[in-house]
Amino acid sequence: MIREFKSFLKTVGGGEGQKCHYPTRLDTFGRGCQHDCDYCYAKSLLDFRKMWDSSQPAVADIVKIEKAVARLPKGQIVRLGGMTDCFQPCEGFLRNTYKTIELLNEYCVGYLIVTKSDLVAADEYLRIMDKGLAHIQISLTTTSDELYQRLNYERAPSPSRRVDAIKKLQKAGFDVAVRLSPLIEEFIDFDTLNSLGLRKAVVEFLRVNSWIKSWFDIDYSKYTLKEGGYRHLPLEEKIRILNRIKIFDVSVCEDYTEHYDYWKNNFNPNPGDCCNLRVDNQ
Repeated sequence: MIREFKSFLKTVGGGEGQKCHYPTRLDTFGRGCQHDCDYCYAKSLLDFRKMWDSSQPAVADIVKIEKAVARLPKGQIVRLGGMTDCFQPCEGFLRNTYKTIELLNEYCVGYLIVTKSDLVAADEYLRIMDKGLAHIQISLTTTSDELYQRLNYERAPSPSRRVDAIKKLQKAGFDVAVRLSPLIEEFIDFDTLNSLGLRKAVVEFLRVNSWIKSWFDIDYSKYTLKEGGYRHLPLEEKIRILNRIKIFDVSVCEDYTEHYDYWKNNFNPNPGDCCNLRVDNQ
């Protein structure tokens, strides 16, 4: 029996909402994700409350989605996959995200897709995504298929498949970026990353709490700054790591307030939008 995910549309408030240029998210699936990443922030919030089921995520009602989308202003951009991946395996047969994209196109509402899946680059989605409305970010935590398999911390398609998807979307003319999220220096071969021919990147540095510490075997002593229940790298460490990335167009999505101001004023190519989306009126 498929459970209904009722709270599929939410505008994030607080510090996150103030920093994010696109605080409204629309989740076609919820209360679980079949990628079931060990380090997932959404999972950490829901798992201890017994509200996370990776084997059978809840599914938003497409009729209710249409009613909600119809009320959104034309030209607004919503995030698809803000809490759970909108292209997790069950999308392959439920097609809830496919139907939602059709509705967003119909009502002229923009959409920022954030996913770990190469399914977004399948021909059937390329045919329906509107290049004037669609923005895609495909997440990577490592460039190595071998390391990815050995660490076994997520169940999404391999890094090489995701890179191929980004290249396919680039070639087709979509606004697409690799999202290095969370960026953990020990997991990235920067020479490989820089040789892939990717044109655009969004960086989100790892933020550390007790949940994260239980999954990654890395040196946490470098995470010396504390804010909002998380520990963060110092700014000079982040700058050093960013200097290793040679992709043409790089922007930083930041949680730590002081660093957010730094990237906004000194680094990000689009100061008002850390996602750096290609929007005609910007």
